[in-house]
Amino acid sequence: MKISGKEAYSVMLSDSPDIMNIEEMCSALSISKKTGYKLLREGKIVGRTYRVPKVHVLSYLKIVDENPAK
Repeated sequence: MKISGKEAYSVMLSDSPDIMNIEEMCSALSISKKTGYKLLREGKIVGRTYRVPKVHVLSYLKIVDENPAK
């Protein structure tokens, strides 16, 4: 039996957040973190997180010197 994406979204994993971290995804799928990362690497599940240090944002805005004197 196939259900629509909208139906699946409202029924399956209803207790999970809309955006999951690796631990939540692995828990929802009952898999190890190693397997979870493998799924991400292989593109079977798409997800990515960027973490940008604040100093790089300030540098982009020319608020701080990129190469401070030593």
